[in-house]
Amino acid sequence: MSRNVKISAALVAVFALVVAVFALTSDGGDDEKSPPRAAATTTTQAAPPATTESAPAPGPGTTTPRTETAPEDPAKGAAAVVAPDPRTLGRPGDGKVTFTEFLDFECPACGAAYPLVEQLRQQYEGRVTFNIRYFPLPSHRNALPAALAVEAAAQQGKLVPMYSKMFQTQQQWGGQRRSQAKLFREFARELGLDMARYDTDVRSRETRRRVQRDLDAAEALQLSGTPSFFINEQPVTPQSREHLTGLLDDALAGKPLPAPTPPRTPQPRPGPDDPHDPDPGGVLDSTTEA
Repeated sequence: MSRNVKISAALVAVFALVVAVFALTSDGGDDEKSPPRAAATTTTQAAPPATTESAPAPGPGTTTPRTETAPEDPAKGAAAVVAPDPRTLGRPGDGKVTFTEFLDFECPACGAAYPLVEQLRQQYEGRVTFNIRYFPLPSHRNALPAALAVEAAAQQGKLVPMYSKMFQTQQQWGGQRRSQAKLFREFARELGLDMARYDTDVRSRETRRRVQRDLDAAEALQLSGTPSFFINEQPVTPQSREHLTGLLDDALAGKPLPAPTPPRTPQPRPGPDDPHDPDPGGVLDSTTEA
């Protein structure tokens, strides 16, 4: 009996041990299965981001046109050859043909073109509108002061007299290292301008904005030098007076103008013997007047 009792007790102990192991195994299995279910749930929730990552594929395709198109809007406005409120020399034409010159009052080539433009203005008066736009080059010390002076005069209805005065006296002040603003003020006095108003206008933000707007247009048009001529919105490179009058006659007749020539290469810097070079050695390019 004692032996049987011992065997029974051993069997009971073994049975209890088996039950305990089974219970532990069942509980542990639930704990181990829960994270995968959670992971499965997380994976299901992660599916939308996967879809979001796929969505950008068309996104760039949609964004690219916007990126290409957006800069065009301001560029179109800035690149218009004829300004919204142009500075017109003399009596405007009937609006059919416009001749525009981007100029620098200190530029020798612009000074050389001045008599030709004046001849054309007389020849085509009332038929062609002649406009100017300011394009003072940074290499010319007094180009910007001259443009501001002409614009200030234009605000008093004296555009043509001051424009002409600048070119007629270019040999006198062109190429000077110091500011010629005082001389330009004397020009204004000689032309009978209201000097108090001139002094205000030549320094005003509005005058500077007007000049800057023309500079921005020149940049948008990728102009590299002066003078730059346009008939309506098309650039032209006159080969002679006859060539230019032929282009104007064609435009007045409604004929298409020849295809634009390639963009001009930058004008070479004046040589050391050129009296119009304000800075033969290039030492003033990064300095200002004391």
